[in-house]
Amino acid sequence: TVDTLARLRPDPAGVEREQVRLPGFRMEIVRPAGARRSLRHGAVLYLHGGGFVLCGLETHRPVVAALARRTGLPVVSVEYRQLPDTRIQQSIEDCLTAYRWLLSHGASPARIVIAGDSAGGFLTFATALRAVEIGLPVPAGLVGLSPLLDLDHAAKQGYVNVARDAYIPLPGLEAIVRYGAEFDGELDPLLSPVNGALASLPPVLLVVGEDELLRYDCELMARRLTAAGVPNTLELWRGQVHAFTSILPGMPESRMALGRVARFVRARTEEPAVTPARTA
Repeated sequence: TVDTLARLRPDPAGVEREQVRLPGFRMEIVRPAGARRSLRHGAVLYLHGGGFVLCGLETHRPVVAALARRTGLPVVSVEYRQLPDTRIQQSIEDCLTAYRWLLSHGASPARIVIAGDSAGGFLTFATALRAVEIGLPVPAGLVGLSPLLDLDHAAKQGYVNVARDAYIPLPGLEAIVRYGAEFDGELDPLLSPVNGALASLPPVLLVVGEDELLRYDCELMARRLTAAGVPNTLELWRGQVHAFTSILPGMPESRMALGRVARFVRARTEEPAVTPARTA
């Protein structure tokens, strides 16, 4: 499998790893080597991609390590439960449990950025929206790397990049949605982050390849975030495949894109907390 092959790679240099087990799944905290900054100084919660069925800590360790080195912060990588053992809604709950764990271990929400690629990008936004829904504090920022944000595959059928994306076929996306998200052939629109209560979200960075199918999702999300008054940046990368930052994080374009992500993370986590003005 992909995960087994990933274990054959050398471990990334310049980082230290710590395993954490939570009920039903595990996480890994990746810190820059020699760094002694605790979680209260800031953290990235990273949610890996893989179509809700593949990948985990091993496959995404290189990109997680790259973010740890670039930001100087601990990056908490989450190996949430996936299809076919669970449904997408349970994957969201696992990621929410990881966010709760961060908060309970001293991390301030004002210094947490949630980031993810592909299906992990979906979970990034779904986790933040679910946190707001149940009364948890919102994180400082969200990063989507080639994120899946709209499960309505029918809406993408006429999109120009359907014929251009060599990595994600539309029928494949349709199969995942049918298997992992639909009930009795019906898809709840509110499961898709693009249809959520977006005004509650923090600033957002979206990174996607120019010819990707999921550019549709990013452009739709950017429009809706802007309409909701949420600061957001959408970056289109020419000539890059789906989730290029995770597949080949050492590639020059990936390093540039991850540099942009690291600057976003630092800007969000280093901002002083704003104290609300008191009213007379």
